[in-house]
Amino acid sequence: MVAVSPRPNLESGLTDEDFARLQFTSVLYYLHSTNPDNGLVRDKTQPGAPASIAAIGMALATIPVVVERGVLIREFAVKMVRRRLEFLMQCHQGPEPDASGYKGFFYHFLDIETGKRVWECELSTIDSAFLFAGALTVATYFDGESAEEAKIRTLATALYERADWNWARDQGATLTHGWRPENGFIPYRWRGYDEGLLLYILGLGSPSHPLPPESYEAYTESYEWRNIYGRELLYSGPLFTHQLSHMWIDFRGIRDEFMREHDSDYFQNSRQATFVHQEYAIRNPMQFEGYGEHCWGFTACDGPGWVKADVGGVRREFFDYVARGAPFGPDDGTVAPWVVVASLPFAPEIVLPTVRKFAGMKLGMTRLYGFKPSFNQTFKDPDSPTGWWISPYHFGIDQGPVALMIENYRTGLLWTLMRDCEPIVRGLRRAGFTGGWL
Repeated sequence: MVAVSPRPNLESGLTDEDFARLQFTSVLYYLHSTNPDNGLVRDKTQPGAPASIAAIGMALATIPVVVERGVLIREFAVKMVRRRLEFLMQCHQGPEPDASGYKGFFYHFLDIETGKRVWECELSTIDSAFLFAGALTVATYFDGESAEEAKIRTLATALYERADWNWARDQGATLTHGWRPENGFIPYRWRGYDEGLLLYILGLGSPSHPLPPESYEAYTESYEWRNIYGRELLYSGPLFTHQLSHMWIDFRGIRDEFMREHDSDYFQNSRQATFVHQEYAIRNPMQFEGYGEHCWGFTACDGPGWVKADVGGVRREFFDYVARGAPFGPDDGTVAPWVVVASLPFAPEIVLPTVRKFAGMKLGMTRLYGFKPSFNQTFKDPDSPTGWWISPYHFGIDQGPVALMIENYRTGLLWTLMRDCEPIVRGLRRAGFTGGWL
């Protein structure tokens, strides 16, 4: 058992039980959408969807939560985790187009039955990082002396340590986004602040193929420190980029060189970014319907589709799945409730009343899997119970941030646990982090 401290009762008319219910129904996604034969997790609830390697990682990361909350018995959770890790380790790694991965990394999407690559998708460094973070979570949590728990530690460690981070640099300082067997490395690199922070910490912490310190320096080299609405922060537009690394790492009080120079830390930075999103919605420069003090949250999410239409005499352009952001866009009126919930630890005083507003909007807070991932009040849909567009599917990568960040707010479970994860601690120190709990 992990020793954690409970939060006091929540404000704004929502109780701790309300968030416990939201957390429970969100995490059910990983129980309902997992292939019991191999542990692969469906990318989204759309019938026939393949498995997502990032969703598998997030499913692993939620295991300590469901055990501590009494959803799963520890001994059965151990068996589920072991089977999943065994299958992933057995999946073929090689340069063939139908392999599951290469050089220790995995393809973004896999066939949910066979584990083989689908759609000629990319070998994804960031999605693999979420898998490794989930594997390290269960390796740290299952610290018992039984053969089953020891096996989990062995498998998870092997899964993480076989990733060749230096190959993924493709002879450059920074990590590439990925690789395809058809044409080699993707011509994009992880540079500048985003969810790639976790990627570098894992790469730096590897005992087998560690990134050199200059890789992290190259990543932070193009950071953009800005003053937005009177708030000083390290800028990144989509709100999820300020959250995903924080699911595992407690950045309160620990600082790298950049944050020392700006007298801040990544936790405080995420708090500032959350307020920026709210302020953008209050100002609502493009005059989208619904935006305001209690309706905000712009991120990578599903949208109404690639459509242009006249709405109330205004020519509007709508998008499908795209990384929306604030305050510089892109923006088409689409809001994502899940990304608001995931900011709960950073800015509860504005998240709580916003969640309460969403709870009264027929967005499914108390229904299976929790809030619908996105909606757009400007885009009218006569077939919707609200009269405006709501995403028809839930996504595996949206459920993890809800479940894990609620838990971090309520008890600090993941943050406390991962302080004992040697690769994470080693990666932080090699990146130059000091202070606080380090």
